Amino acid sequence: MVSAAPKKFRVLVVDDSAFMCKVLESIFNADGQLQVVGRAKDGREAIALAQSLKPDVITMDLNMPHMDGLQATANIMTTNPRPIVVVSSESKEGAASTLKALELGAIDFVTKPSGGIDLDMQSVKDELLRKVRVAAKVRVVRTASRIASNIQSPLKTAATPAISRSSSSSTIETPDFRFPIVVLGASTGGPATVMRLAPGFTPDFPGAVILVQHMPAAFTSQYALQLTEFTSIRVKEAEPNEPVQLGTFYICPGGQHLRLTPTGRFELDAKSGRIDGYLPNIDVAMESVASFAGPMSIGVVLTGMGSDGARGARLIKNAGGYVVAQDETTSVIFGMNAEAIKAGVVDQVLGIDDIYAAIEKRVLALSKAAPVGAR
Repeated sequence: MVSAAPKKFRVLVVDDSAFMCKVLESIFNADGQLQVVGRAKDGREAIALAQSLKPDVITMDLNMPHMDGLQATANIMTTNPRPIVVVSSESKEGAASTLKALELGAIDFVTKPSGGIDLDMQSVKDELLRKVRVAAKVRVVRTASRIASNIQSPLKTAATPAISRSSSSSTIETPDFRFPIVVLGASTGGPATVMRLAPGFTPDFPGAVILVQHMPAAFTSQYALQLTEFTSIRVKEAEPNEPVQLGTFYICPGGQHLRLTPTGRFELDAKSGRIDGYLPNIDVAMESVASFAGPMSIGVVLTGMGSDGARGARLIKNAGGYVVAQDETTSVIFGMNAEAIKAGVVDQVLGIDDIYAAIEKRVLALSKAAPVGAR
């Protein structure tokens, strides 16, 4: 008896370049798990084919005539959600558009190399295939309308208290020379997820926040700019030898590992290359924060593929800190957070919309325990 051939994931390729479509189709059709079922040359065709073909995954170019990839992504994610992987330029403009697409619900992105299409796309073939296979398995929900409403809603002003002083919480014994430091670790699905978490933080937040997002170097400076649209706390990329400060949301620069030194200054490392396959590496940042802040450290492991963050979460927990993991229901990929949960080091498993409240409660307890004027 001949066994049935394994089911292949159905791919819709969207790009205004017929040659790029041909290159992508050849890459996908040569893979045993993927099959191209349609091509679209602009956003309008993408919307129509997404509806009629019902592909398992869509690769989306952004700069196209008639209707661009952002408009198409917003429409598809609002009316007919499908997993979308953006295939975009690595330019500053390309980075901004890609991040906006991720806010609208795209799962992941692959940057187009700047040289010859055929040869250079082959150089990112493995990354492209891996991300498209993963995205094809993701259960997507309607997201664009929710993100759009978040963009239009007014931000909290600086006068809005970040921490409710009337909240009740137990006192936690802490050193007298530290303040709470929150480390957010995210990968696939992280940009849009952090956009939902960030509005809770305000300028008088009595701690510091460090985001380590798996993201290339060309993207994080633009991400810092876009994140300011969603939160009133000061947002910036961390800089070498910069002292960590209260009321600041730091983003680890792409392509570099971030550490806090024993004196509370940022150390950025671009020479070590990938550590355990990741650059930046979340474990590295969490380990240094656990060492510096001890029980004042808070680790938050968000959506993402792989296991980065699980070891760092254990170190934060062992230092007396607190660990939160995003739950499966609200995660794009239940990978990194699942590994942290399996490790038995997570204090709370929460949906994304409940995570800020948990951080706030913990930080309030730590702030009460710290002497007045403590750094």
